[in-house]
Amino acid sequence: MTRSLQQLLRDYLSKQRICKKRLVTKDGHCNIEYGNMRYSSRLAYVQDFWTTFVEIRWRFIILYFVASFTLSWFIFGLIWYWIAHDNGDLWWQNPPSNHKPCIYNVFGLTTAFLYSLETQMTIGYGMRVLSPYCPGAVALIIIQSIVGLFINCFWCGLVMAKIALPKKRAKTITFSKMAVICTKNGALCLQIRVANLRKTLMIGSQLYGKLLRTSVNPEGETIILDQVNIDFMVDAGKDNLFFICPLTLYHVINKTSPFFTFDLDTFLQHEFELVVFLDGTDESTSSSCQVRTSYTPEEIKWGYKFLPIISRSKEGKYHVDFSNFDKVEPTTTAHCATCFYDGQSQHNYHRNGNDNPGFEVIEVGQISGTKM
Repeated sequence: MTRSLQQLLRDYLSKQRICKKRLVTKDGHCNIEYGNMRYSSRLAYVQDFWTTFVEIRWRFIILYFVASFTLSWFIFGLIWYWIAHDNGDLWWQNPPSNHKPCIYNVFGLTTAFLYSLETQMTIGYGMRVLSPYCPGAVALIIIQSIVGLFINCFWCGLVMAKIALPKKRAKTITFSKMAVICTKNGALCLQIRVANLRKTLMIGSQLYGKLLRTSVNPEGETIILDQVNIDFMVDAGKDNLFFICPLTLYHVINKTSPFFTFDLDTFLQHEFELVVFLDGTDESTSSSCQVRTSYTPEEIKWGYKFLPIISRSKEGKYHVDFSNFDKVEPTTTAHCATCFYDGQSQHNYHRNGNDNPGFEVIEVGQISGTKM
């Protein structure tokens, strides 16, 4: 029991270290922070306040929602209290019996706050009502009604905008947890799976990748996060995909590929991050969205292939088995791209030695000598 808990703790810490190292998380969030920003740059967030509100988290939206209404009720409640005080309506001012109040039944700060809430939210209980004897009160009720409408419109629009964000549609598009390197159509390929969990199509889908690594240019300058284009395609092409069922993307590892110099034995020693993008337009809402994920060397399996997930029933219906979406199995693969194209080796092996499951041990009897 203790060992299992220790192992779980080690696995969790290792995942946290990998997550901190990567630029793009598995769910597409960018792991980057901005430091030493100028005041003018931060002021730009205030100027573009609509985008700022759309991008903040829901807990802050709820906090600002409650605060904006409560604060507006309280501010206008103070103004109503001042009007009642100026007119002598408060109970401690001992108004005469023939006194004409500005607002009936407003005789303190609490009742002024309740009248402000009822006015802005158009509740109208009928106990506290405005009288026609104070022109200033008539003007204030018009102003508060207009301000209340603006606040309602702003928050309704913001909530609808956050609900309809394309990021939510991206949640229903998933990539495989692992990528594999194996042989496909006579070429060494890096393969990734992607699936659309909804039956509605993604129109005009495009797939591409970026290899992020630290490199040194010919001038000796170190370039951090150097980006190299990685072309992905499917059997039907790389543009205008018919994305109705899970697709297997593949990148051909040839002489133009940055993976051409990699091999099985030293693959995990390289430091890079493969970021894969899928851009498309949702068929239902016509909103464009981008889905992205990333793979580190530990998440790319050399010498493995994906299990099949699409089958056809006797009734002619196509069936997708998502239980095999992330499952892989070993397959015979060259240990490097150079060996694959030179024809020197077509087998996956490690230099430190592995058991060969196809090797059979047989007993060899004593061979008797023969006379010449």
